[in-house]
Amino acid sequence: MPGDTATKVGHTLAKGLGIKLQYRDPLGSSDALTRGESVFSSGTADTYIEPEPTSAEWIYQYIPSVHAIGLYFYNLFPFLRWIGRYNTQWLIGDLVAGITVGAVVVPQGMAYAKLADLPVEYGLYSSFMGVLIYWFFATSKDITIGPVAVMSTLTGNIIIEVQKTHDIDKVLIAQSLAIISGAIVCFIGLIRWGFIVDFIPLTAISAFMTGSAINIAAGQVKTLLGQTASFSTRDATYMVIINTLKYLPTAGMDSAMGLTALFMLYAIRSSCNYAAKKHPNKAKLFFFISTLRTVFVILFYTMISAAVNLHRRNNPAFTLLGPVPRGFKHAGVPKVTTSVISSFATDLPSAVIVLLIEHIAISKSFGRVNNYVIDPSQEMVAIGVTNLLGPFVGAYPATGSFSRTAIKSKAGVRTPLAGLITAVVVLLAIYALPAVFFYIPSASLAGVIIHAVGDLITPPNTVYQFWLVSPLEVIIFFAGVLVTIFSSIENGVYTTICVSAALLLWRIVKARGEFLGKVRVHSVVGDHLLDNDGKYGTMGPPPTQQQVAGSDDPDNTFRNVYLPVSHDDGSNPQISVEHPYPGVFIYRFSEGFVYPNANHETDYLLSTIFKETRRTNLKTYPTLGDRPWNNPGPRRGQPDEDRTHLPCLRAIVLDFSSVNNVDVTSVQNLIDVRNQLDVYASPQPVQWHFANITNRWTKRALASAGFGYPTIGSETGPTRWKPIFSVAELGGKSSAAEAAERERLDKLKAHDIEHGKPTHTTEREHHGVEESSHDGEDFQSQLRISTAYEHQRKIALVSGINRPLFHVDITSALQSAVANAKHVDAHHKGFDA
Repeated sequence: MPGDTATKVGHTLAKGLGIKLQYRDPLGSSDALTRGESVFSSGTADTYIEPEPTSAEWIYQYIPSVHAIGLYFYNLFPFLRWIGRYNTQWLIGDLVAGITVGAVVVPQGMAYAKLADLPVEYGLYSSFMGVLIYWFFATSKDITIGPVAVMSTLTGNIIIEVQKTHDIDKVLIAQSLAIISGAIVCFIGLIRWGFIVDFIPLTAISAFMTGSAINIAAGQVKTLLGQTASFSTRDATYMVIINTLKYLPTAGMDSAMGLTALFMLYAIRSSCNYAAKKHPNKAKLFFFISTLRTVFVILFYTMISAAVNLHRRNNPAFTLLGPVPRGFKHAGVPKVTTSVISSFATDLPSAVIVLLIEHIAISKSFGRVNNYVIDPSQEMVAIGVTNLLGPFVGAYPATGSFSRTAIKSKAGVRTPLAGLITAVVVLLAIYALPAVFFYIPSASLAGVIIHAVGDLITPPNTVYQFWLVSPLEVIIFFAGVLVTIFSSIENGVYTTICVSAALLLWRIVKARGEFLGKVRVHSVVGDHLLDNDGKYGTMGPPPTQQQVAGSDDPDNTFRNVYLPVSHDDGSNPQISVEHPYPGVFIYRFSEGFVYPNANHETDYLLSTIFKETRRTNLKTYPTLGDRPWNNPGPRRGQPDEDRTHLPCLRAIVLDFSSVNNVDVTSVQNLIDVRNQLDVYASPQPVQWHFANITNRWTKRALASAGFGYPTIGSETGPTRWKPIFSVAELGGKSSAAEAAERERLDKLKAHDIEHGKPTHTTEREHHGVEESSHDGEDFQSQLRISTAYEHQRKIALVSGINRPLFHVDITSALQSAVANAKHVDAHHKGFDA
């Protein structure tokens, strides 16, 4: 009763507002359409009316249940899924990987802090907090969060720019940047919007990494060589390179410590790689030696530096790292204010993008390599929380590191808990090694940075692979790299993302579908046909029309496929692909059907139809004055083009296999095209058939616009139509009908064996009509032939009877379109006679 009352109130309100609830519904409101011969009777099939989705269903779909809410909070701490099963074997793998990464992150963290224009201890603080916090929220066992070269460089650039116009401490700027960008990233992760990183393509990431690596390496050459000339390494990369070459004579003693350290790093790696190939049984040993090369080099040059400068601390022979405070001397609550935030607000987008790009790209990559799937939203929570809490101990913005993640993965890490081991190593370094850090040569640290970022440069072979896949994206790659070199890292990031988005929109807007034609094909192995059972048959002559239409042909192994008429898919142009019936067109969308590409798709649809058909009424424009201005006809004195040989437009089959959603604009375009073509094909309207619609809301949208059922011709009087439906047996393989079919086949097999006959059962006999029906065959005979539907077996419609022109596939849509087109043509021929 409440439901009936609500319905009555709704109908009354709709009537008062002038809303037509039954818009263009010929089946429910008109007698001009009469039912033709049905392919099934009520005794053999159950009628099915497909219910339309409601707004309430859509709302309920997105209202989380109590279980979903509990699961959401449980998923915020993924370690709960595996921590209870932690074992000794996992611990051994995590210890090895954690200690290895800890040995690498200490010198790298100090080096990257100098890129951020901060004292080196802040790199250690960032390294500690990153690995300490991440494992609570991790969905990747390989990622190592901490200071990275690109984010450190970006932080340094922001600090320098802010200090040009504001008197704000550089540490406060870095910590405020970490907190605000971390809060933004954490919020995106909490609302589970991790999918936004999918809008950043691989070429944009590669361009960003390559350009940034070149930028960072170029900026470190001055320190590597110990040049005393005064020029900024924060300028555009090309200017830094020019100034470095220009002031090359000012290089000092530092170059000996820097160049040799860089050479040693590459020499150790090359030697270990070569030795691992020569001695595969010792590959693991050489891997660890190669991994720890940074530690070896830093310790080696620190010893040299200490021996040379032990008694000349105030006047060292080359630039040293200098004093590093022991412990967390700068821990405390950051004094974040609105004035500080506003000073770098314009740089926040680039900071957030850089935080996400490297981390998500690396975690996805290593997840695929090591056979697990990461949750981008949860990874954002991990990055966000790390950067929110890190500044309380003095950390600056941190994210996932490519080099340390690769080391951690190859070292045999088993769980994210390895980060806790790394945190212990960093903690020991913070408290036990500051006195040693004093003697680290700055030039050697510069060599470590250049060596580390060198792996971020995309190799030429990868760029060539990009070219083979998508030449346009290679242009984007080089555009991003060049902008980074000639402008800045931030502008390079914006360029690649914006140009990639423009390319995506261009591909959507300029999407164009294909007109399909029917081709009968066979499967052939060598010179033998392959039948539906996978058995070989002889390559005989093509089947006759009687064999095609019949059901007793054992060699009836062909099938119908639908290929583009234009052969734009690369199919053999010698194969004749034509429209299946005069005036019937099959059109397949390529990139969806929504407002950006709706006009382009329908314009192409119309132009092709107008080109390949003629008006039904050739005397539409009896005089020149009757012609519209946009179709003035031939030049004066010239005869009109003879189009009598072209067919009249009868039906259009739209393949929606690539269309998931439609919108108001795209549906309105279809309505406009339908109205235009109805005038063009008048007095007989064009029938619109739809195949492969998988979204109920798309069906509802099309049905509300009058699609899904036949269009009535107002000038032709009552019209008969032939509904063709796809049916299936109720119960599937476990049904009584299938059991009866198996019993029949078993008896036939036993009879053949008894009489010495081959036990060959055709696919057609075994599966009935569903896999053996061909265009033009009568469904009634198919149902009679199939033993699965004998004796009034229960079958049912696959799609709703209320939308007869929504079909399950192209074959059924084409059968319906051709059958009714033939019916219309026969009617016109009889009328003409």
